[in-house]
Amino acid sequence: MSDASGYTPPKIWEWNKENGGKFASINRPIAGATSDKELPVGKHPLQLYSLATPNGVKVTVMLEELLALGHTGAEYDAWLIRIGDGDQFGSGFVGANPNSKIPALVDRSGAKPRRVFESGAILLYLAEKFGAFLPKDPDARTEALNWLFWQMGSAPYLGGGFGHFYAYAPTKIEYAIDRFAMETKRQMDVLDRQLAENEYLAGKEYTIADMATWPWYGALAKGVIYGAAEFLQVHDYKHVNRWADAIGARPAVKRGRMVNRVMGDPASQLHERHDATDFDTKTQDKLAK
Repeated sequence: MSDASGYTPPKIWEWNKENGGKFASINRPIAGATSDKELPVGKHPLQLYSLATPNGVKVTVMLEELLALGHTGAEYDAWLIRIGDGDQFGSGFVGANPNSKIPALVDRSGAKPRRVFESGAILLYLAEKFGAFLPKDPDARTEALNWLFWQMGSAPYLGGGFGHFYAYAPTKIEYAIDRFAMETKRQMDVLDRQLAENEYLAGKEYTIADMATWPWYGALAKGVIYGAAEFLQVHDYKHVNRWADAIGARPAVKRGRMVNRVMGDPASQLHERHDATDFDTKTQDKLAK
């Protein structure tokens, strides 16, 4: 190892506000609101507060897939939460998600609003509410939930581990990058072996497990996140790439990726979504290509 710092942890850890790299302005060791700011409410029962990070994309893909199946009750308003500006620390958002992380969903279809937070919980909630994308057969349902919770437990090693130290950390630490690169490649191998024998993660059926996993590991396989495709040799995972291409070609997935997006080609961004007509004709033509 060439970058050993000789650092010895102090007896008591103290927060250094300047030692956070790219995300120093939004990372802190305490929870709760920092400002009084209510959340906007649109015309639909489902109100989503999010940003098109991989976790946010999971939910907008699910909602667009539900609408594509004809579930009109899945119509939603998607409000942009700019996490770089600290929107997630407003009192309204903290009320919807005390963990101050996107996405957060508020279902106003019942007698009183119901908050749902954590992306996996939102996918499961919507699957059960609309009876879609989660198999009825107990064995198949269990397998889908296995992979859903696998993703929820594994992605922090990819995002907060490898992604942070490889792409965002102010100092490149060989040990940290090696440690999380190894784990990321192991996870990709887990997926590749599963997808070698199955069309989708839980078998023949496209489920919320795929919707949860694709924005993270599909994006990694296609070189969309962290600029690490060559470093990790992601082309080696041919079954993950086959699966990623198949899901990425779905029209509802293409629409879901656009919602609450603020990066990349402006034509791929739909900052807020309040109606299907928000995908204008030009964008629809592009999605069809």
